[in-house]
Amino acid sequence: MMDKEKHRRLKLYPIQFIALGFGGVILIGSLLLTLPIFTNSGEGTSFIDALFTATSATCVTGLTTLTTNEHWNTGGQLVILGLIEVGGLGFMMMPFIFFAFMKKRVGLLTRIILQESLNLDSLSGVMRLMFYIFRFAFGFQLLGAILLAIDFVPTYGIAKGLWYAIFHSISAFCNAGFDLFGDSLVGFQDNAYVLFVISGLIIAGGLGFIVWQDLMNFRKTKKLSLHSKLALTVSISLLVIGTLVFYISESGGRNIVGDSSSIDRFANMLFMSVTARTAGYFSVDYGNVSQAGILFTIVLMFIGGTPGSTAGGLKTTTFGVLLVQTISMLKGRENAEVFRRTIRPSVVSRALTLFFITLTSCIFVTMLMSVTETLPRFRGIEYLLFETFSAFGTVGLTMGLTPSLTLAGKLLIIGLMYIGRVGILTVGFSLTMRLMKSNSGHYKLPEESVMIG
Repeated sequence: MMDKEKHRRLKLYPIQFIALGFGGVILIGSLLLTLPIFTNSGEGTSFIDALFTATSATCVTGLTTLTTNEHWNTGGQLVILGLIEVGGLGFMMMPFIFFAFMKKRVGLLTRIILQESLNLDSLSGVMRLMFYIFRFAFGFQLLGAILLAIDFVPTYGIAKGLWYAIFHSISAFCNAGFDLFGDSLVGFQDNAYVLFVISGLIIAGGLGFIVWQDLMNFRKTKKLSLHSKLALTVSISLLVIGTLVFYISESGGRNIVGDSSSIDRFANMLFMSVTARTAGYFSVDYGNVSQAGILFTIVLMFIGGTPGSTAGGLKTTTFGVLLVQTISMLKGRENAEVFRRTIRPSVVSRALTLFFITLTSCIFVTMLMSVTETLPRFRGIEYLLFETFSAFGTVGLTMGLTPSLTLAGKLLIIGLMYIGRVGILTVGFSLTMRLMKSNSGHYKLPEESVMIG
């Protein structure tokens, strides 16, 4: 009887396995990065900086307290790249690859965990989707590496150019934002080709594997799911609106990239719109961006990418559901209706819950950081808000605060990066799952109205 009770207490739910799995990967990565063999100086790295780097890589954020190309040698960069790949595609991709190569049957528990990690409604087609993700992700990363190598190899030589192409292709597709140049892509302000290639990789990774599968099968099925339609509509709208807003707020780009050619200025404005949605690369100094541009960047960072992708944030479909619900209410409709479909009320409630919790969490952490961190002269609260929303959205953009974070500030940002990648509901449910199970009932309390507005 005691053994059964002990087994019940030790049992992990799939959603808890996901939260702990990401934590385990981060811990292993942190311990590896503390080793002296992975630094250029041959000296060990402090655990807090190693933990910050491992969390940023696994949660595909890109915020760093240490300069990647200066502090880490090739071995350390390989560890970071491995964490980016595992974090970007989901840590459950590794067991899947093992089962596939060993030709072993994937058990029901593994399938359930895969379903949870991909935010799928059912187990149907889980393994088929995993095979698709594996082929699509590595195929796109290979294509990106080839395209980047065309520019990097003549500039940096064969060995260094190929390594740079591979590293930045994986980092861009996984929306990680880690770079080996030291100043991200500021040196490529006048290189529209590289900016367009990186932008394409970021969009591909942030659009979501389910959306891509729908698009690939469109010729055969002649239809898209409501999820894909909403994700595409919101993503394209944000991309176009973002480019226009930055073009206007930054005077056509002249405020931040000078008198570059019109195509280079357009490439930088487009890149600002793309990278703010969880990628973390930057081609301009955000210290020179206008207040309007900074505010809109924070909004884009908060929205983030699409569910089931390498991106973080609130997610495009969550934002889309809230927008649809708002428009439907203004039209006098009780349900959220779009594309001749009605969105389930439970989905709308989940979206509202996500929006409230994530926004509250970001504001709360910003308040804490206003106590733990020192604002530079001539900088206001936007300096902290930018860092906070960047961490939650797993973006990686910064106005310069990251390297000077205090210990408390680093821990707060680490927590936000973890929540932003794993999902705040996943973390919350994993902590309260047993309480929810024990308190679940089949009764409904009496209803009563409350005045709002």
